[in-house]
Amino acid sequence: MQKRVLDPACGSRMFYFNKSNPDVLFGDNRKECHTLCDGRSLEIKPDMLMDFRDLPFEDETFHLVVFDPPHLLHAGDKSWLALKYGKLAKTWQEDIAQGFLECFRVLKPNGVLVFKWAEDQIKVSEILKLSPVEPLLGNRRMKSGNTHWLVFMKGVA
Repeated sequence: MQKRVLDPACGSRMFYFNKSNPDVLFGDNRKECHTLCDGRSLEIKPDMLMDFRDLPFEDETFHLVVFDPPHLLHAGDKSWLALKYGKLAKTWQEDIAQGFLECFRVLKPNGVLVFKWAEDQIKVSEILKLSPVEPLLGNRRMKSGNTHWLVFMKGVA
C-alpha cells in the first residue's frame, strides 16, 4: 500500500500524535540514538534514509508532504540542539530551495505541503524567498515563541 503522507526530515517525530502512523512515510538523512544531558533518550529512526534535496520518489506520489528541515546554522556538532534538530550546512540556501522543489515535485496535483520553521537563527522571510510557491496560509509572528507553520497547496497561486 502506498503511503499518502511523506515527512522527508522527520527527526524524532516530535510533533506527531501517533509516531507510528501507518499512513506516513518517515524519512531522514540520519539514523541514530542519543542520551541527552538530562538523561532522556533521543531516537531518530526513519522508515527510510533519504535526502530531502533528492527524494527517491516519482513525481506526484504523495497527497501531503510535511517539510521540517533543520533550522540551525550555529550549534555545536554534539550539542543537544544539533542532535535533536540537525544542523544546516553552509549551502543552506541552496539546500532549502532544492528541498522545496523536491517536496513540490512529489506532491500530487492540489496536494498540500505543511512547512515548519523555527526562527532562532534565520528569519522565515529569508526562507520564503527560497520557495517557488507562496504560502496559502500560516501563522503570523507570535508574541511568544518563534516557530512558524505555513501551508502551501500545489497548483494554487
